[in-house]
Amino acid sequence: MADGEKAGEFDYYVLALSWSPNWCALEGDAKHSPQCDPKEDHGWVMHGLWPQFHRGWPAYCPTTERNPPRHLTNAMADIMGTSGLAWYQWKKHGTCSGLSGETYYETARKAYESVARPPVFRKLEDTVTLPAAVVEAAFLKANPALEPDMVTITCRDGFIQEARICLSKDLSPVPCGQDAVRDCRLTDARFDPVR
Repeated sequence: MADGEKAGEFDYYVLALSWSPNWCALEGDAKHSPQCDPKEDHGWVMHGLWPQFHRGWPAYCPTTERNPPRHLTNAMADIMGTSGLAWYQWKKHGTCSGLSGETYYETARKAYESVARPPVFRKLEDTVTLPAAVVEAAFLKANPALEPDMVTITCRDGFIQEARICLSKDLSPVPCGQDAVRDCRLTDARFDPVR
């Protein structure tokens, strides 16, 4: 990671999608996050859209672009769980995109909408354990343009954590760089149902 890199200089994006029920079980419930309220009905939420280098990634880049207005940050909660996460992602990653805050949020929403989230996971009624490879296979099946080297599944503390999809600056699928490919090898990862 490199803090303070020049804004707009990066190779591709990583779209990080978190399985909200697992994040809530790991830390969101303890924080009393509104994302974890069952009325929100969150499944795959966007953790972020991160500019990446083929090796490493920039963060907290100085930028002359305007910050996103509060109403747009608040509007990102539908796909990000909370406006606080949207603001944090702008400050850490969005500033490195070279885009204005408004355009970064538009790009992030377009990236989120460009990837089909496999509907099978929303149908779960109980917690299951499964190989992380099953989650990757579901994303590949739901997104025929993706190849195995364009998506990676991460785990944390025995849970499926995220699906990370690598996208070009124009949001076309591309192979992930070395730093982004961290496939979880668990064969019994926990996966909680939508609340």
